[in-house]
Amino acid sequence: MTSEGFADFEGSQTWYRVDGKLATDGPAPLVVLHGGPGATHDYLTPLAGLADDGRAVVLYDQLGNGSSTHYPDRGADFWTVDLFVRELANLLDHLGVAERYHVLGQSWGGFLAQEHALTRPAGLRSLVLSNTAASFPDFVAEANRLRADLPPDVDATLRRHEAAGTTDDPEYAEACMVFYRRHLCRCDPWPQGVVDGLARIDEDPTVYHTMNGPSEFHVIGSIKDWSSTSRLGGIGVPAYVISGEHDEATPALQVPLVDGIRAAGNEVEQTVMAGCSHLPMWEATDDYTELVGAWLARHD
Repeated sequence: MTSEGFADFEGSQTWYRVDGKLATDGPAPLVVLHGGPGATHDYLTPLAGLADDGRAVVLYDQLGNGSSTHYPDRGADFWTVDLFVRELANLLDHLGVAERYHVLGQSWGGFLAQEHALTRPAGLRSLVLSNTAASFPDFVAEANRLRADLPPDVDATLRRHEAAGTTDDPEYAEACMVFYRRHLCRCDPWPQGVVDGLARIDEDPTVYHTMNGPSEFHVIGSIKDWSSTSRLGGIGVPAYVISGEHDEATPALQVPLVDGIRAAGNEVEQTVMAGCSHLPMWEATDDYTELVGAWLARHD
C-alpha cells in the first residue's frame, strides 16, 4: 500500500509518500531524509521494502526539490539548515506521527537528522545515520583525500575547471563520474533510482549549488562550515551509524559521530559494509535493509 500527498508548510508544499499504513500501534514509522542537499527521495526507494514487515516508511522531497515547491530565485538566506529542520517537524505533525517515530538520514540527510535530534523531540525513538558525518569540512577533506587517488589526468581536469569557474562544463561532469563510480555508487550500470535522483538535481540545481557547490569535493556553498561535533552530546536517543567501506563519507568520518553520541551515555552501534560505497541500499539492498530493520525493531 503506497499513498502520496502534500503537507502545507509556510506557504509552500512538501510532497511525501507513505509505504504501508500509518498506525498508532505496531512498529513505529520510519521517516527517511534524503541527501544532497538538493537530491530527492528517488534514490532511497529501496527503504520502502521495510514496510513489508508492517512498518510505515515515509519518503519525502525536501523543499526546493522533486515534487515539492521550488524557489529557483531564492538564495542562501532562504536555503538554511533551520528551514529544513522546521519542514521536517511540520511534516511529522501533518502525518500525525510526531509522538512515535524513527528517523533515517542519509548523507546530507544525516546532517539534518542530527539537527532534528538536537531539538530533543519527544517522540523520536532512534536515529539511523547513514553514510554521513559530523563535520562538512571533515567530509570535504576526506573526499579530497580520495580524489588524490584518481588518475592524474582526471584530477587535472577537475582542478582546471574549478580554477576557471567552468564546473558546468560537460568535461567536468565526466571527470566527476570517475570519482562517483568509485565512492558514490559501485553498481554497474547504476540503478534507475540513482539515475533519476541525480537527474532531478540537474533539473533544478538551486539547493545543491547554493548549499553545497558544484560537486561532492568542491564544496563552496553556504553550509560548507557546518559541524555538529561539539554538540553531539545533545542527542538523546540511540543511534545506528552505517556506511560503506569505499564511501565518500569514509569510515574515518564515522568515528567522531560514534564517539560524540556515545560520550553522552547513549547507545550507539556501527556497521561498515564491506564492498559498498555511499549507496549501500542499492549495492547490498538485502543486507542494508536487514541491518536497518533489525535496529528499528529493537528500538520501537
